[in-house]
Amino acid sequence: MTDSFQTSAQNSEIAPVTMEQFQRVLEDHARYWGERDLRALHLAALVQEFPSTSLVAVGEDGISGYIFGFVTPDHVAYVHLIATRDDARGTGLGRRLYAAFTEAARAQGAASLKAITSVGNTGSIAFHRSLGFAVNVVENYNGPGQTRVVFTRVLPDRS
Repeated sequence: MTDSFQTSAQNSEIAPVTMEQFQRVLEDHARYWGERDLRALHLAALVQEFPSTSLVAVGEDGISGYIFGFVTPDHVAYVHLIATRDDARGTGLGRRLYAAFTEAARAQGAASLKAITSVGNTGSIAFHRSLGFAVNVVENYNGPGQTRVVFTRVLPDRS
């Protein structure tokens, strides 16, 4: 990673994603997810229906990361997807995306955060642990034989 890119990722603007940016993310899918094809999890409905909690980080060199989620009626801010471009990893951008999402979710009354991943996604597990999430392995979470790792974190009161 070059110093100029690290500066670009650190200075990128985080804002609600547009449909044009959403399409760009899908076109550049491999830059965010490598060999894993997770395009089916990228739901345009999230961008359309939850614009304040579907965010993108944009710098001089384009989209460096994104986080898509929503706040449930039970005040849980659910992160459906978070990704940083391959050359933006290790710059703190993932933490910045989570911070921006958390602020947007708090504005909608969120009291806690939740995310889910597969058991084999060790990078995601380590990242969420570093953010202070509790990590629970739940058997059959996504159906019979589909164990998932469920991350939860209570948001502290602002008072």
